[in-house]
Amino acid sequence: MGKGKKDKKKKQKDTSGKGEQKAAKKAAKVSEAREEVSDDGARLGGFSDALRVGKGFSLVDVDTGSTPAFDGDEDDGEAALEAGHAELSDLMERLFAESTAGSKRALLLVVQGMDTSGKGGLMRHVISVNPQSVRATAFKQPTPEELAHDFLWRVEKALPAAGQLGVFDRSHYEDVLVVRVHDIVPPEVWQKRYAQINAFERRVDRSGTTIIKVMTHISKEEQRERLLERLDRPDKYYKYNPGDVDERSHWLDYMEAYQVVLDKTSTVVAPWHVVPADHKWYARLAVQQLLLEALRSMNLTWPPADFDIEVEKKRLAES
Repeated sequence: MGKGKKDKKKKQKDTSGKGEQKAAKKAAKVSEAREEVSDDGARLGGFSDALRVGKGFSLVDVDTGSTPAFDGDEDDGEAALEAGHAELSDLMERLFAESTAGSKRALLLVVQGMDTSGKGGLMRHVISVNPQSVRATAFKQPTPEELAHDFLWRVEKALPAAGQLGVFDRSHYEDVLVVRVHDIVPPEVWQKRYAQINAFERRVDRSGTTIIKVMTHISKEEQRERLLERLDRPDKYYKYNPGDVDERSHWLDYMEAYQVVLDKTSTVVAPWHVVPADHKWYARLAVQQLLLEALRSMNLTWPPADFDIEVEKKRLAES
C-alpha cells in the first residue's frame, strides 16, 4: 500500500476517533443535564423572568449575543435542549389527553423576528418532539380573500384547538410591523391595531389558550453572516431571498416598529419575551424552556378512566 493511501486511512481513522470522542462527550453532557431534573422537580428555570418584556424595556440595550438565564456553553446548551425533549413531549401529550376529557386548554407560541433570526430552526429542533399535537401556521402575504376581511380574520382561523400547541411563524404582528415600515396602510389604520390585538389576545386567553410571544432578536451583523452562508452553500440557496437584502435597508425602521409593539402589546395575559438569537443553540434552548415553564404552570394531569378498569380487563382476557 502506498504512503498516500496509508496517510489517508490514518486520517480517516483519526477523524473517526475524534467523532467518537465528541459523541461520547455530548452523551455525557446530556446525561448530566437529565440528572438535573431531580425527584423534587429541580430544573432549569427562570427563562420567563429573564426574557419577559416589562415596563421601561429597551430593545437597543439587548445584547443579541448574550445567554440570559443560562451560563453554559454551546455543548451545554445542546445537551440541555436534548435533555428537555422527553419532558416537553410528555407535557404536550398530557395537554392533548386532557382535551379528550373535555378540557379547553391549549398553548399558542407566536414567533416574530427579522429574517434569518432562526424561526424555522425552532420547528425542527424544538417543536418536532411531538408533531401530532402541533398546529403550525406560517403567515405569508395576505391573499385577496384574506384582505377582504379584518386583519385578525385569518389569525383566528389558525388558532390551536383544545389540547394543541399552535405555532405562528410570523403572525398578526406583521400588520403593525411590515405595514408600518412600508406604508402599506395609512397610520390611522395600523395605529388602532395595537388595542385590537390586545383585546383579541385577552379573548384568546379567556378561552383557555395560554399565549407565549417570542421575538428572536439578532444583530444586523449576524444577519449578514447568515445571508452570506446561504450564498456560499448550494444546500442553502433555497433559503436565500434577494428581498432580504432590500429589507436590511429598513433595519432601523423595523427596530423602531418592534419597540412600539413591545411597549404597547406586552400585557399580563400575553407578555413578550425577547430572545437573544445570535447563538442559534441558545435561542432554541430558550424557546424550549419558555414552553416547558408554561406547560408546567398548567399542572397538567392524566384524565381518569371513564370506564370500569377491572371489568375491561376481564372482558379483554375473555375475548
